[in-house]
Amino acid sequence: MIDDLRARLHATRWPDAPEEAGWSLGTDLDYLRELVAYWADGFDWQAQEDAIGRLPHFRVTLGDLGIHVVHVRATDRRGAVMPLLLNHGWPDSTWRYLKVIPLLTDPGAHGGDPADAFDVIVPDMPGFGYSDSPRHPFTSVDVAARWAELMSVLGYERFATAGGDIGSGVSRYLALDHPERVVAVHRTDAGLPFFAGDRTTLAPEERAWLDDAAAWAASEGAYAAMHRTKPQTAAFALTDSPVGLAAWIVEKLRAWSDCGGDIERCFTKDEILTLLTQYWITGTIGSSMRMYYANATISAAQLSRRVEVPSGFSIFPADLARPPLAWLERTANVVRATEPSRGGHFAPFEQPEIYVEELREFLRPYRREFAH
Repeated sequence: MIDDLRARLHATRWPDAPEEAGWSLGTDLDYLRELVAYWADGFDWQAQEDAIGRLPHFRVTLGDLGIHVVHVRATDRRGAVMPLLLNHGWPDSTWRYLKVIPLLTDPGAHGGDPADAFDVIVPDMPGFGYSDSPRHPFTSVDVAARWAELMSVLGYERFATAGGDIGSGVSRYLALDHPERVVAVHRTDAGLPFFAGDRTTLAPEERAWLDDAAAWAASEGAYAAMHRTKPQTAAFALTDSPVGLAAWIVEKLRAWSDCGGDIERCFTKDEILTLLTQYWITGTIGSSMRMYYANATISAAQLSRRVEVPSGFSIFPADLARPPLAWLERTANVVRATEPSRGGHFAPFEQPEIYVEELREFLRPYRREFAH
């Protein structure tokens, strides 16, 4: 598989680009050439795979699906150890949380309080990473139902959950559909807004946010429109061409992170290529995109539900459409909402220490339920 990947990289037929186009038209040609050259002749996938493989990996069968899950128990179990289910988004996988797992499971070894330890559960969603692809596209509602089953299989009746991007929606539906089991839910975004009521009833900042989100979708949302409507068309190209796959994902890593235009301020080449190689060897770019197609079928009634489980939000400065507090309080029972100083859409990977502290502060009051 890796030999075939390198052969394809060497045989790339490159497009042209206007002079000084940079990133203005999409992925920058010069940067991608540089990245691909390293992918073909310098990147050590085996070393990255070995490092990730040192985590405890499991495969759990849920219905007709085999689900890959990283399940790391707290090192120090003398305190109130809280189970924490982390939900990734697109275009990522369990990769999103690799840097925070040791901080959450063994805080004492990383300058933290051992009393803040979590059991961490990070599954690849169906059709992502090393999990099976469903025969029919899964919505976030469907995934939440499977994850409730997953937590039962792992022996957790009550737990906290957190997520971003599509994972924010999965966390939301876990709280909505299983409030007796979810003690608290943390999200780094509220998703793009849905509002079918009278806009005059909204606060001015909410109306401004709806307008900003619509403007963002018009200028930056072409990828999502493709995913929602014709994901299979794009899947042929992106599954066959590793450079096409790289262009599709790398542009999002740069645009959605707090990198100031320099992608390697947030992600090293090895980190980028670890994610890309996972997508390549699993062949899951098409199935991951199809989740947008499925989510487009979620009803207005579902989208309008309010989360009553205690909710925390960390709205990072370089994330996508950033909701105002009024909107968060309209849609969830907000007990904590913050705006960290640094970080973007991939906050757990970009700013792991800040992200972990956000989780600790929000979830600490709910730990007593898990005391021995």
